[in-house]
Amino acid sequence: MAELEIRNLIKDYGSFKAIKDVSFSAASGEFVVMVGPSGCGKSTLLRSIAGLETVTSGAIRINGRDITKDEPSDRGVAMVFQNYALYPHMTVRQNMGFALKIAGRPRAEIDAAVNRAAKILRIEAQLEKKPKALSGGQKQRVAIGRAITRAPDVFLFDEPLSNLDAALRSQMRIELGRLHAELGATMVYVTHDQTEAMTMASRIVVMNEGRVEQVGPPLDLYNRPVNRFVAGFLGSPRMNFIKARVAEARAGGVTLTAEGVSGSLTVALEDTPPRTGDEVMVGIRPEAFSDGEAVDGWTLDGAIAVMESLGRETLLYIDGGSLRSVDSESQEGFFAVHRTRQITARHGDPVRVGIKPGAVYLFDSRDRAIAWPDHHSHA
Repeated sequence: MAELEIRNLIKDYGSFKAIKDVSFSAASGEFVVMVGPSGCGKSTLLRSIAGLETVTSGAIRINGRDITKDEPSDRGVAMVFQNYALYPHMTVRQNMGFALKIAGRPRAEIDAAVNRAAKILRIEAQLEKKPKALSGGQKQRVAIGRAITRAPDVFLFDEPLSNLDAALRSQMRIELGRLHAELGATMVYVTHDQTEAMTMASRIVVMNEGRVEQVGPPLDLYNRPVNRFVAGFLGSPRMNFIKARVAEARAGGVTLTAEGVSGSLTVALEDTPPRTGDEVMVGIRPEAFSDGEAVDGWTLDGAIAVMESLGRETLLYIDGGSLRSVDSESQEGFFAVHRTRQITARHGDPVRVGIKPGAVYLFDSRDRAIAWPDHHSHA
C-alpha cells in the first residue's frame, strides 16, 4: 500500500492548458475516482502519474518519494487501459507475466505471481488461451491481472469498463470493488461515468476544464456540492435547475419567486444571503419532488412528456410549458421526476408536483452553492 500525492500539477500543450494547478492525494489503500466530462483533463492527469506524459510543473510523490521525472517503469505504478493493450500473439499467461519476464524475474516467481492473479480474478481456465479467444470481460480481467502481477504501489485505471456492455460493466464494478478489498491496494480510477464514481469510490475528484472542482466522499459531494457544476454532474438523471429571483432577503434566509411556478419558496441560508432582486438558481434532484401541491413551497403544473417504467420505480419527464429546466440538454428542458413505485400514466397526462423549501439547493449568481437540502425532509 502507498500514499499518492499530487501537488500543483500543470500540463500545457503549447498554449492549451490541459491541467491547471491540480492538487489532491490518495491515502494508502484508498480507491480514488477522478470523474468529469470528456476533455476535462482526467486521463491526461492519470497518464502524467504513470509517466506517459511529461508535466510542465508540479510534483508527483508516492510514499513521499518524488517520481515526477522518473521513467514509467521506475515509478511503482501499473496502468490498466481502456483498450486492454494485450499482445495478440501471446497467451494469457504470457501477457500477465510479461513485465516480470522483462524485469528478469525467475520463472518460478513469474508463474507464482500469474497463478495468484488468475485465481483472484477467476481466470485460471483462460491462462493458455490467446486474447482473440476471450470475451471483452475476460480481456479486461487479463489486463487487470497483468497489473496485479507487478505488485505496484499504485494501480491506475483509465476508463477500463467503457468498452463493455451495461450488464458486464455492472458486474465488473462489483469485481473491482471485491478486488480492491482483497488487495487493500491504492487505486486511482478515471471515468466519465458518474455512476461508476458514486458506486466505487472512497473519494471522488471532480474535474472540469483542467481544474479540480471538489474532492470528497461520494455522498458528501452528492449532498453538499460546492457549486452548480458538481451538483449537476453527480446524479442520474441530472439535477433540475430553475431560474429564480429573490423577492425578499433577510438574515438567515430568502424568499424566492419564479415564472411558471405558483407560490413562493422560502429557503434558509447558513451564510450571507443574496440581495433582493438578485437572480439565483434553484436545484432540485429528481427524487426530491413531492406529490401534488406544495402548501409551503412552489407548485409545478405540467404534462408527462416521457415516462420510463423501471419495474418497481418510475422516471417521469415533465413538460413544464414555458418553464424549462436549465442546463439539462439531455432532458430537453423537461423536469426529471423519480418515483419509487409503479405509475400508470400516459404521454400528455397532466401532472402536478411540489417543490418544498427543505428539498432544494440554491446557487448564487457565481454558481456557488449557498443552501443545501435537509435530507431528512424529502417527500
